[in-house]
Amino acid sequence: MAAKATIHKAALNIADMDRNYYAEHNFTLAKHPSENDLRLMVRLSAFVLNANETLVFCKGISQDDEPDLWEKSLDGEIKLWIDLGQPDEKRIKKACGRSDKVIIYTYQDGAASAWWKQAEKSLKRFKNLSVIYLSIDGDIEELAIRAISLQCNISDGELSLIDEENSVIIRQERWKEA
Repeated sequence: MAAKATIHKAALNIADMDRNYYAEHNFTLAKHPSENDLRLMVRLSAFVLNANETLVFCKGISQDDEPDLWEKSLDGEIKLWIDLGQPDEKRIKKACGRSDKVIIYTYQDGAASAWWKQAEKSLKRFKNLSVIYLSIDGDIEELAIRAISLQCNISDGELSLIDEENSVIIRQERWKEA
């Protein structure tokens, strides 16, 4: 019998002082059986860092031809493609060809550094690609409860995720800028 996705409800109150974006977002997230709490929370953080009314979660980890998040125009063109982790060059090339802008958020220190060292030269050719390492200060996995309710503050590129008992700081290191 196949394992089923775990459902999480998320209520995010976002105050992004860098972009002057202030909004509340409520949605249901499905955590794929192969996805851990860290990846789920990084996916949520990527949403917060790029939040707007048209950014949506995709099937991501369970779908090869979709990112983790994307923003589409009214005519169906992909404006923003967001992937997590360390995707291979073939996937990145496909993403850069299909969308106006691509952001890869990488987050596991050792694996991310090794991947970047190997991929950096070949990824320079993609003019619409940004690669951002997320440095996480605090136990972000403790925030991954079934009913997530977070105050999300962004200032000077630094994201604070705060619930009733915990707070986590996420700093962005821009390894490649589009």
